[in-house]
This record gives sequence, structure tokens and C-alpha cells, in this order.
Amino acid sequence: MPETMTLPPVTKSGTSLPVELLKATTAKTNAVKVTPGHGVAGRHPTREVLDALTGNRDPGMFGRMFPKLPPLSVNDAKLKALSEAMLDADSADAAKDNAKIPAGFTYLGQFVDHDITLDLTSLGDKQKDPLGIENFRTPGLDLDCLYGLGPDGSPHLYQRSGPQFQARGPKFVIGKNINVDFGGVTGDFSNDLPRSPEGMALIGDHRNDENLLVAQTHLAFLKFHNKVCDILAAGAKPPADLFAEARRLVTWHYQWLVLHDFVERLTEPGIVAKILHDGRKFYRFKRTPYMPVEFSVAAYRLGHSMVRQTYSHNRVFQDIGFNLLFGFTGLSGQIIGNLAPNPPTGPLPVSVLPSNWIIDWRRFYDLGTPAGTADFAFNNTRKLDPFLVEELHNLPGGGGNLAFRNLKRGVMLGLPSGQDVAAHMKIKKPLTPAEIASGPDGQVAKQEGLDKATPLWYYILKEAQVRGNGERLGPVGSTIVSEVFVGLVHGDPQSYIWQMKDWKPTLPSAKAGDFTMADLLRLVNDINPIG
Repeated sequence: MPETMTLPPVTKSGTSLPVELLKATTAKTNAVKVTPGHGVAGRHPTREVLDALTGNRDPGMFGRMFPKLPPLSVNDAKLKALSEAMLDADSADAAKDNAKIPAGFTYLGQFVDHDITLDLTSLGDKQKDPLGIENFRTPGLDLDCLYGLGPDGSPHLYQRSGPQFQARGPKFVIGKNINVDFGGVTGDFSNDLPRSPEGMALIGDHRNDENLLVAQTHLAFLKFHNKVCDILAAGAKPPADLFAEARRLVTWHYQWLVLHDFVERLTEPGIVAKILHDGRKFYRFKRTPYMPVEFSVAAYRLGHSMVRQTYSHNRVFQDIGFNLLFGFTGLSGQIIGNLAPNPPTGPLPVSVLPSNWIIDWRRFYDLGTPAGTADFAFNNTRKLDPFLVEELHNLPGGGGNLAFRNLKRGVMLGLPSGQDVAAHMKIKKPLTPAEIASGPDGQVAKQEGLDKATPLWYYILKEAQVRGNGERLGPVGSTIVSEVFVGLVHGDPQSYIWQMKDWKPTLPSAKAGDFTMADLLRLVNDINPIG
């Protein structure tokens, strides 16, 4: 296969664009050379390749939003000192919780990450790195992490249907739970991912079984699709291609809730609407979205500061740490299918997810739980600030300090300083050196000479603390995150923005014309299965 060739615009699934759009696009981009597959950077970006790419000419898999800004060079000793100061010393201090963002959004963020990226780093290196991004697939909010290659290409994901059960689809397979004698949970439940005989999840992206919270999020989306299939099938005239119509509705509602429920919670008020109206200024491409390192290595790592040390999971398990949240999975834990003792001999290993580990979504999203409900605790995220809980400072398997790893990765990939990005964006009130130096972490930044030329990831977290009161990102972080997500939707010709500009959600919701993650969970009607 030749190194370069001219290709027509395609969707992420490989479907060609409409002929009219293809002609128009080809006329504008004739002779643009691209590398088949994932661009010249391949799956492992290097400083040299990134430096050769621009942020405006479809660089392929990787690129820069600010290609002309100089990289910030900082030695490891300075990075280590700053990273050690980024410790959330009292993870039980409720004053450091962010009441504006429920904890479910941390793991919705991880689910979204897996939809737009492909990370092949070893599991031991990223177990507790919910939004860590190293290697990429072509970005797009198209739920290929859910649908795989569809009923024909990924038949193991779909239920048998039709005469003699020969066909596959339109619904997903859902896994059944086992009952164990703990917690007083009785009855038959189907609230696990479908699994192989050895416990591995049979899903579109295996990484969504690496911790229990993202696994249950993936399960909610499987059930969301199945519910939409039921709604369509019950109509006066079911669509001829039920699966295709269900996928379109599910994907468009997902794109909407990512932009308007997830991103709008994280960013400054009105910025998403402004970018949708006025267009993107910094995340630009001709026809195909790319993954900017300023987003993947800095801005979208905001989720690390949102992670809690412990979670109230359901009425049975109300103070659970990472060891168990990872333990009850097939990818990084001890769900091992037929290899497990029968009956179970202890908490772990198990064949499939026990019914007493089914999530209570009322603890992770605002679903209107009455005050005073017995044995109930709501999980907020931690504030958006430069502090990470202790678990993330001591990753398993010798993974070390996640804060240092993030800072080091930014230097290795040549990210510019936060100050340079703010100046390039013409931010009206960029952080001052005194604001960077505020607090115990800031004092260390000043001692290391990083208050005037600050690593971008740290700058964005500090900006959220100072400008957003720890509740939202500040102007630099908000702009990068909002522009990239708007661009990922806008760059998909099958998205609702392309197909139906004035489209609004149509599925049942608390507010007509809107759709949130809470609406999705209410529609699925499986909010707290074990009571």
C-alpha cells in the first residue's frame, strides 16, 4: 500500500459521505495527502512528529491546537516537587466536594474517553487513570465503543432474533448476575455486562470493564439502546430497519447530553452555545477531526481531580475504595467465569457480577432522591483543583504518582505553558504569578520557578480553582474542552448537527427538548434494582 494517497471523506465507521458533500469537499481539498489508517503519527505520537503537524490541515491521528507556541521545558526534579504538592491530604473533607457535579460524571467522562480514543497502554499503568489517554483511534462521538461493527460485524454483542433465532439484533445481549448470601439481596437480576466463559466482557470496548463504575455506565447505555428499540417497535408503524433507527436516536441523544449535560457542567456558562453559534477558533480542521495533545494530555485530564477516594455504591456497600471497584470486573479484577469456585468461597473471585454489587444510580446522579432516605449517601465529585486523592499518587503495580506522570507527559510531548496558551487565546484575565503561587501547591510552583511559566495541565486545574471556585473550568480549560467536543460532533457527517441543524431531543425527558444522563437513567427505569 502506498505511503500516501488521496482519500474521500469517510465516517468513522467507513461509510462514504453523501455524493454532494463529497464533491464539494473534494473540490476544496484536492490533492490533500493523508496516510491510510491513522495518520503519520500512528498510535504512538512522538515529539518530532507532533512538531511537524499543524492544527489546521487534518494532521491525522494527532495534532496541535497551537502548533506555533514554543514547548515548555521543565526538568524532572521540578515536576516531581510540584506533583508531590498536588496531594488531596484529607479526602474525607466534604468541603472539598464539588456539589455542582455528581460523581457519575467522572465515569461518564471515562466512557466518553473510550468512545473517542483507543488506549493500548498496559492495564497496570492506567488502572486508576479514568481519563488517561495515550493512544488514539479516529475521534468521534459515535458510540462505536457500544455498537462495535454492528450486528453483522460484531454478532456476539447482539441478541438472537428472527425464525429459529438465526439472525442477530436489534437488541444487545445483557448479562445475568449471581446471588450471594450477603446483604439480603434476593431475586434474579440482569445487571451485568455479557461475559465469555472465562468472565471477559463481550462488549464493543473491553476497557469499559476495567472498573465497576464505568462497567455499569456501559450497561446503562446497552439498556438505553434496548429501550429505544422497544419504543420504536411499539409504534404504529415500526421502522423497516429498526436497529439503524434505534442507533441513530441513541447516538444523537448521546451527542446532545455530552455537549449540554456533561461539557456544559464542566465549563463556563454559555461557552458551548457561543461556540456552536460562532464557530471554533482554535480547534480547526479541514474535514476530519484529530486528537489535539493540548486536550488529551492536559485539558481532559481534569477528571483526575474529580476522582473520590471512596464511593457509596449501594445500600450494601457504602464506603468502597478502588480495590473493590476494580476487583469486581473481568478486565482488571477477579470476575473469571467458569474458573471461579462454585459456590463462591469468598468475596472474590466470582463467575459474574454478584447482585449485591449492582449500582444504585441515585447515589451518582441527581435523580430526586427524597431527603432523609435511610442508609443513603450521595457522591459528589471532588473539586476541580490541582489536588488528587492519595490513591492516584500511588498507582498499583509500581505505577507511581499520576500527577508526576501527567506533568512529565506534557513536557515530553512539547506542550506550551499555560501562560502562552492564555496569551494566544487573548484571555482577558489570565492567571497572575501571584494567583499561581496561591496555596501550598502554588508555593511549591513558585519555589520551582513555575509560577510564570506553568505546565498546561497544572495551569488549567489552578485556573478552575481560582476562576471557577473549583466548580467549573476557567477560560483556558473551558475553551479547549468545549471546542474539541463541539468539533468532534461537528466533524461527524452523521451527527445531528450535520443531518438536522435544528434538531432537539425527542425521547421522554424532564424538560421537553432536552436530554440528560438522569433522563437516560429514568427512561431505562433501572435506577436502583436491589432496593
